[in-house]
Amino acid sequence: MKTTTSAAAAPTTRRRVLVPLLLVAVAATVLISDQIVKNWVVATLPEGETVPVLGGFLQWHFVRNPGAAFSIASGQTWIFTILSAIVVGVIIWQIRRLRSVPWALFLGLLLGGVLGNLTDRLTREPGFPEGHVIDFILTPWMMPAIYNIADIGIVSGMILFVLITIFGLSIEGGREKRGAETEGEAEAEAADPEVADASDGAADASDGAADAADAPAQPDQAPGATEERSAGGTP
Repeated sequence: MKTTTSAAAAPTTRRRVLVPLLLVAVAATVLISDQIVKNWVVATLPEGETVPVLGGFLQWHFVRNPGAAFSIASGQTWIFTILSAIVVGVIIWQIRRLRSVPWALFLGLLLGGVLGNLTDRLTREPGFPEGHVIDFILTPWMMPAIYNIADIGIVSGMILFVLITIFGLSIEGGREKRGAETEGEAEAEAADPEVADASDGAADASDGAADAADAPAQPDQAPGATEERSAGGTP
């Protein structure tokens, strides 16, 4: 029994270690690539000018964004700094429950993207905690916004989260049972008399086995001896 239990617990232990490591690896990849490319943009590209890369499909356009996406709330950068820090804290707190690879990918993309833009707000001009986010990717055919690698990580993570929700995947692994499914299973069991009969029969058999085990053992008696006792004689 100990060997079987240990063998069954081994995959769970590996998943408990490897899945959070996947989250960290994804987040680090997004964060590092985002900051390296942003430093290249600041050092190389002219600010405010469009540089064609693939015609109208892909262009570089370096801007400093003091707000959120689409330059929303440009004068309230400190609010997004606080919100980003809260998101990072929540993701780190959820790592203790993490057993699902899709959830690790989602949280890793989200964490890397949030940290990428948070790093800009903490370290870039005009200074902590109101630094401007470096945006430079322009795809006019898709959207008028200018964005960066961190934004791509956040959006990709949210798309993955929608899929996770649709398929009902649990952060602890497997699929979550919805309330309707649980109620349906209970109703099916209640409506099936064979299931109930089988359950009652199993309970009766168990009780019979317990009674047989509790009854004291009787010594073997010869048939003749039993007849003599019935007649009142003593053998």
